[in-house]
Amino acid sequence: MTPALRLALIAHDEKKDELVAFASDHVDFLMTCHIVATGTTGQRILVACPNLNLTPLKSGPLGGDQQIGALISEAKIDLLIFFVDPLTPMPHDVDVKALMRLAIVYDIPMALNRATAEIMLENQENG
Repeated sequence: MTPALRLALIAHDEKKDELVAFASDHVDFLMTCHIVATGTTGQRILVACPNLNLTPLKSGPLGGDQQIGALISEAKIDLLIFFVDPLTPMPHDVDVKALMRLAIVYDIPMALNRATAEIMLENQENG
């Protein structure tokens, strides 16, 4: 039996609704995954999809990005979906860049928008 996909979900404030909609659209597949998410994003996804195996971490600015980065460095994340808002200034932009750097260093597939996330999940579902 294939082990469950370990997925990290993050969204900037202006993209949280989009990530919640994405999770709702893919709830059947996501129910087969072990998911971690930054605080507010995780709580909002759980409200929309209460049956997911999702562990909310701290919010991004309070250390959630670093928690996910640590999981990546410990080989405990297989896939990162991070809906980024490029049009809104982020006070914790350094943390975001560090997280993306870790995903690159550890060769973790990373989607930064819905179109790429759709392709990544389709690949996992059909893989």
